[in-house]
Amino acid sequence: MTSLTGTGVLLRFNLRRDRLMIPAWVAVNALLVLSMPNTLESLYATPAERADLLHQVAANSSLRALIGPVFDDSLGALTAWRVGVYAGALAAATGLLVVVRHTRDEEESGRQEMLSSGVVGRRASLTAALLAAAVANGVLALLVTAGLAGRGAAGALAFGLGLGAVGMLFATTAAIVAQVTESARLARGVTAGVLGAAFVLRAAGDSVSTDGSSVLTWLSPLGWLSQVRPFAGERWWVLLLFAAAVAGQGALAYVLAGRRDVGMSFVATRPGPASGRLGTAGALAWRLQRGALLGWSAGFLLAGVVYGGLTDAVADLVGDNAKAREIFERMGGQSGITDAFLASMTGMLGLVAALYVVASVLRLHGEETSMRAEPVLANAVGRLRWAAGHLVIAFGGSALVMLLAGLGLAVGYGKETGPVLGACLVQVPAVWVVGGLTVLLYGLAPRLAPLAWGVAGAVLLIGWVGPALDVPRAVLDLSPFGHLPKLPGGEMRWGPVLVLTALAAVLVTTGLAGLRRRDLTT
Repeated sequence: MTSLTGTGVLLRFNLRRDRLMIPAWVAVNALLVLSMPNTLESLYATPAERADLLHQVAANSSLRALIGPVFDDSLGALTAWRVGVYAGALAAATGLLVVVRHTRDEEESGRQEMLSSGVVGRRASLTAALLAAAVANGVLALLVTAGLAGRGAAGALAFGLGLGAVGMLFATTAAIVAQVTESARLARGVTAGVLGAAFVLRAAGDSVSTDGSSVLTWLSPLGWLSQVRPFAGERWWVLLLFAAAVAGQGALAYVLAGRRDVGMSFVATRPGPASGRLGTAGALAWRLQRGALLGWSAGFLLAGVVYGGLTDAVADLVGDNAKAREIFERMGGQSGITDAFLASMTGMLGLVAALYVVASVLRLHGEETSMRAEPVLANAVGRLRWAAGHLVIAFGGSALVMLLAGLGLAVGYGKETGPVLGACLVQVPAVWVVGGLTVLLYGLAPRLAPLAWGVAGAVLLIGWVGPALDVPRAVLDLSPFGHLPKLPGGEMRWGPVLVLTALAAVLVTTGLAGLRRRDLTT
């Protein structure tokens, strides 16, 4: 039996399991990219307006740090500039989640040991996981290439391949980390930390260079994506860097996979007694989720500082551009461009916080399906008490990250701390509604719980792309964020805030009632 025996069967099994998650993540990313050219065309209709944009980006280091340098004034090049970094990060997140799910998650749950007892090669699981990630990134590359081909076939192909390459690079990074760590949670956290470091390196490099030539930019795979220069004299050789990195990391992952036993790792987790600080269900939940919460908190604080520092620069960038002002007003209200920008940024941070609350609530589902919840509940711990520990961290943590985002915005902006803090905290009830819906799905139909990611993705897409495309108000109202007051600058309306808070409470209560009555997953 070769080490790859059974790879095809495992690949089909993985794709079946991810038949909802992969299409959702790929669709959101593709729509994010393909919706941008028409938006930019309406914002910068003339060559003079696009040339002025290039000049302002070159003169604004904060904007380059946030989005990256722009190399040409064509609509294709502006699209690659505007969404490249974030689409690349989303592709990277897709790759790392798929690989960890089908490697370390499977070993942690014990399913991999059962599969390995059959006719399955030692490296078949890893190969199938990487191939599943390759399918996701390949489909993304095809969609982007086909959708942007009208702007220039060569540029569209370069951009599509670049996004797919970023996704595969972080997929192979996750493959290495999955061999080194013993916990899927830690594997995801470490790989996400690598992605965060790549973003910071790129931002630091782009802030000091107008053409992406900084050494720091070249140290980041997200920086390599901009160096491909789609629609601006494509540098095809940069794709060879991706290919070499993917091949090298993949080879290392294969070597490591062949030198350890199933379920083991090169860095073992230290066991310890469940006493003292781990003596309660809430303390255990905190121990399991504290790393994620601390990471999200630091990220939101940093994002707030960056967005706050950009406020005055964005006002200068928008200037007399009526279309750009219109989009900000649809996102943040008609109270002046500065307040509208701050309101739109707080709204965007709220949308991202919805991803945190979904991930935190679904930790309950992970504990249950991996059979770790059963021994906890076999003792004098009720289901509601067990769930409450995780939900306090999920819902309280979402409020904390938004508070820290508000503090960061206030520090970066340097003015009017109170209104900015209030604008961030008013997003919390909408975040809680998404979290409440996740609890409802988990409590009543645990097999459908992963659909909460689709809900969060849809909400993110509506809030991010909807205002730019001027979609009907009825579509924007499908998101709980569409009903919130536009702060700062707008009028504070307590009615929608209280209604959303009450709705979140009802969803959580109903979900917990379902959890209390149903059987645990076996």
